[in-house]
Amino acid sequence: MKKSHLFSVLLLLLFVTSGIFAQKNQGIDFNKLDDYLAKSLEEWHIPGMAVAVVQGDSIAFAKGYGIKEFGKAGKVDSKTLFSVASNTKSFTAAALSQLVDEGKLDWDDKVIEYLPWFKMYNNYVTGEITVRDLLCHRSGLKTFSGDLLWYETDYSQDEVIKRARFLKPEYGFRAHFGYSNILVSTAGRIIPELAGMTWQNYIRSHFFKPLGMTSSLLSVNELKDKKNVAIPHHVAEGKDPLPIKYMQWDNAAPAAAVISNVEDMSKWLILQMNDGIYKGDTILSPAQVYEMHSTQTPDNLNPGWASYFPGQHFNTYGLCWSLFDYKGVKVVNHSGGADGMISQTMIVPEKKIGIVVLTNSVNYLPTALMYYVLDDYLGNPDNDWSAFFLRVKKYMDNLDKQDREKTDKERIPNTKPALALKNYTGTYGGDLYGNAEVKIKDGHLVLDFLPSDVLIGDLSHWQYETFKIKLRHSPTLPEGTVTFILNKEGKAEELKVDIPNPDFDFTELVFKRIK
Repeated sequence: MKKSHLFSVLLLLLFVTSGIFAQKNQGIDFNKLDDYLAKSLEEWHIPGMAVAVVQGDSIAFAKGYGIKEFGKAGKVDSKTLFSVASNTKSFTAAALSQLVDEGKLDWDDKVIEYLPWFKMYNNYVTGEITVRDLLCHRSGLKTFSGDLLWYETDYSQDEVIKRARFLKPEYGFRAHFGYSNILVSTAGRIIPELAGMTWQNYIRSHFFKPLGMTSSLLSVNELKDKKNVAIPHHVAEGKDPLPIKYMQWDNAAPAAAVISNVEDMSKWLILQMNDGIYKGDTILSPAQVYEMHSTQTPDNLNPGWASYFPGQHFNTYGLCWSLFDYKGVKVVNHSGGADGMISQTMIVPEKKIGIVVLTNSVNYLPTALMYYVLDDYLGNPDNDWSAFFLRVKKYMDNLDKQDREKTDKERIPNTKPALALKNYTGTYGGDLYGNAEVKIKDGHLVLDFLPSDVLIGDLSHWQYETFKIKLRHSPTLPEGTVTFILNKEGKAEELKVDIPNPDFDFTELVFKRIK
């Protein structure tokens, strides 16, 4: 997402919707919330959604809306399973906090004390990076760097982590926030070294079982015999939702593997906002909950965003929790995104209130609903956050359209590739990702990313040595380009891939001719 444009439109829309911050009595009107959720689902054309609100030590509201899969009759309810994606990270941090309390670990221990084979691009960072650094995203890597290593590849978790040493940092060590799935997965890899069990077994035995999260799962493979499951969808502009398959997270499980429902996730939020105590049992120590909910890495609060949210003054990251203030209260929250699914969790510990939103398409509605519940509880029930974020989406979609039109307009027509197609074929590769193969199929070039069974793209000539690429099995990713670099002998010696999207950076992959 082009954040600078997003913040500009937020600032613009401030003047359209100003005057909506009049204070009223605290509390949530659940009948009104129910109507708002149903209306918002329809406005966003989301197939299905489940929402729960927690207050104190109980679930105050839990309900499903819409359908589990487009074109089928099954309805979403409060027990329907969704991928919660990055909301998994708080489980990993909590597991490590228990090991800290047991004296087996310190947050500021060096990672190489437990994983001596772990390396970063810079030798100094390798020797200094701590468990805390892994969980609060301050390694120097840019956001989502290296995520193509685990995305639908046959690499194991350890192999993904080992390849992190080839990721060039964008920032100085501990100098900037940069969200890293791979490094949270690395933190989770420490758990079996100290606990004598897999990450999966630890999460089941230490959290799912004592909290009664009986429906929650830790792998897509566990969905096989489940019936009440929401299916992810890709929703293209002007088209019906397209059901797609679940993302496989096994090789980055501690970062995003949990599959759950709003009833189970509500229990997790109740634990978090009650200082680690659930139904009288202390599962997490209050001291460690405080640590996880405390600022570790500052993240800039853009002026455009701050202008629209005058009640917000800071934005930071704790240990696998995002933190900000809003109208005098501290908000602890996290989002989760997978192919065809978006989730949001949020608690206000001092008010003992929280919300979990699970949806089966990619959209901004979970964020909108977080603010709606905050405002309703804090006395501003007239804010229509769904409508606001719909305007943001429309603006962003229009920017994307303009970018595509600009690219088309700048294309130089009637050019031809310098070489015959067969001379582009071969195997290209690099240390970071591994190999890709270019071959001819039905008269056109095909690019096959060999570590993945999913990333296969058909190439069509665009201009000079640049070809358009459309991935066959990844409807959530747009068209991109593949550009061949010729050496002084006129032979293709390298290819560069650019598929612009907010999640996976194809430009950091290096593919030089091997054969």
